[in-house]
Amino acid sequence: MVHVLVVNEHTATAESTMHDLRRQGYDAQSVDTGSAALRQHPAADLVLLNLELPDMDGLEVCRTIRSVSDTPIISVTGRDTELDRVLALQAGSDDCVPRSCGSREFMARIQAVMRRARPRSAGARTLTIDALRIDGGSREVRLQGRTVEVTAKEFDLLYLLASCPVTVVSRREIMAKIWESDRLASSRTLDTHVSSLRSKLGGAWIVTVRGVGYRIGRGRPAAGLIGGPPPESIPDDSAPDADGVQRPRLLRQLP
Repeated sequence: MVHVLVVNEHTATAESTMHDLRRQGYDAQSVDTGSAALRQHPAADLVLLNLELPDMDGLEVCRTIRSVSDTPIISVTGRDTELDRVLALQAGSDDCVPRSCGSREFMARIQAVMRRARPRSAGARTLTIDALRIDGGSREVRLQGRTVEVTAKEFDLLYLLASCPVTVVSRREIMAKIWESDRLASSRTLDTHVSSLRSKLGGAWIVTVRGVGYRIGRGRPAAGLIGGPPPESIPDDSAPDADGVQRPRLLRQLP
């Protein structure tokens, strides 16, 4: 049975959430402070974290849990703004939902996050595109040899795009595969995850195709872009091979 830790200072709200969880077959308990959450989270399979806590900043609680554990975290915020979602995702949340989210959508998001948290099959591939390496087995992302910390959904999104190196993946397909939804709320969440990945990798790794969706890029950022390698460190994709024929660089797949 999946054990869920509900972190919320409001007793009535916590009790209502636990009631809904138990109806869906989850085991649930609640704590009302950030310090209690830091003590109790090792026993949890999922943390539902209200970011407004009486003793600590909820984002700091999220960062602390993420620094020592891969336990999935869904943050709950009272303000449904892009900045709040970005900050929660950057702090280590796997998803961020507004407090006004309906119970059915909330339960669906929990189910989706838990599916993402399950280990991938042993046959998962490692994908390499120039300086970017995405290990499907360990779910690790490395850029120019350094590890890039990403959330579960950020990894799934990046892996999906890298698996289709010459294809534009539509927003609808991304939302169906990653969030199993085509709702507007998931569309906003997609934008937030793309923004977060760009801040971590550099904007040129994920290319927007207006009116369609996204594709993986070549990591060739504009000068001075934070998170990307300097332009001179990226080989010229149009440079001819030894036989004088120009060939594009292709995605290399490692077993």
